[in-house]
Amino acid sequence: MGFADELFDLTDKVVLITGGSRGLGREMAFAAARCGADVIIASRNYDSCVATADEITAATGRAALPYGVHVGRWDQLDGLVDAAYERFGRVDVLVNNAGMSPLYESLGSVSEKLFDSVMNLNFKGPFRLTALVGDRMVADGGGSIINVSTSGSRRPDAHMLPYAASKAGLNALTEGFALAYGPTVRVNTLMPGPFLTDVSKAWDIEATTAGVQHFALKRLGEPREIVGAALFLMSDASSYTSGSIIRADGGMP
Repeated sequence: MGFADELFDLTDKVVLITGGSRGLGREMAFAAARCGADVIIASRNYDSCVATADEITAATGRAALPYGVHVGRWDQLDGLVDAAYERFGRVDVLVNNAGMSPLYESLGSVSEKLFDSVMNLNFKGPFRLTALVGDRMVADGGGSIINVSTSGSRRPDAHMLPYAASKAGLNALTEGFALAYGPTVRVNTLMPGPFLTDVSKAWDIEATTAGVQHFALKRLGEPREIVGAALFLMSDASSYTSGSIIRADGGMP
């Protein structure tokens, strides 16, 4: 095993990823398994979790547990954590990736139900899941927790204010949990910019592409380009990184 392989090695680690059946979560799940980890794929669509888990096992030989759960519903999260620990005995890495950014016509049209749904999934769920897993990680002697935020939490606009606010709250949770669970458990934010996942099908691509011309890299991200930053935070490569925000946003100013 070469130096870089050893640094990013996840052999026999257990990685739990919410929203892990599609988009950036799927990319991170496959990457973790390819580096030797067993994975738990959690999302609302159980069939999609099963399909992704089967693909991961077939491609990597690693165990993959599918689990259907609505991360925004507090009372469902104990079951997810219990299932993970019953199957694998521990969780070494938690990736709070599940999220939503629904479209709306105007700020005045945002309903309380929409607002609460965004906050529940993007903010309340990660808080509860981090608390449940983080306490066990501390008892087990260590771990890494990754909160997947968005560059919009730094540069919010009128088209995504509930989403941006929920992710800004998630950034704050990262710093607080890092202090609460240190020194053995690391907690960091992975902050993607605009990536060409299935969510981007709802975008005005022409306008979005024009908008990123003031980014350093002047383009949208490909889903596979999240992998390097994610593996850094999952592995011992980031052993002295906690309470930090790692940006993967193409050089957004």
